[in-house]
Amino acid sequence: MKRNTEIELGLTIPLQRYLHIKALPYSQEPDRRFCWDLHVIPLRGRPSLLAVHCHTRYTFVLYDLNRLEWVRLPGVFLDGLRLSLFAAGFPAEATKELCGSELPLFTRTHGRQEVAFLNRTWEDVMTAELALDENSQSQPLLDQLVNAKLSRCAGIEGLDTAERRLTKMLSQI
Repeated sequence: MKRNTEIELGLTIPLQRYLHIKALPYSQEPDRRFCWDLHVIPLRGRPSLLAVHCHTRYTFVLYDLNRLEWVRLPGVFLDGLRLSLFAAGFPAEATKELCGSELPLFTRTHGRQEVAFLNRTWEDVMTAELALDENSQSQPLLDQLVNAKLSRCAGIEGLDTAERRLTKMLSQI
């Protein structure tokens, strides 16, 4: 499926404040398969990135980002996404469309339901925090634990794991 749209990164209000961003446009992407919502969370007292896919609730965490990484967030996000998908065993070819060919665009978050699921995912991350590796920014074990948990999401009806939902979605694009 070819598309002419960009990947959108919806920033939560706390993340906008953290980045000193005053105003962001609303989402223009009707297809939530190419949208993520991002949040800054404290993990062991360090500002970390929580990225949640709006359609499937697939999640990855980047631990302890420094100031320069927050400034370069679109590129850092893409690197983190590729690392997470690789660690989860997704083939590179299947994820090219999900990563896009250009840097993602910042927008406001993608809706109340998506943010509600982001908040539930944050709770899942905090529950699995014992799996946090303080020596690595990418968190494959933490990501795996969160993505293997049965959950609901905004884009697909029913109870399933984020990993299975993403696998099915990638087979369709």
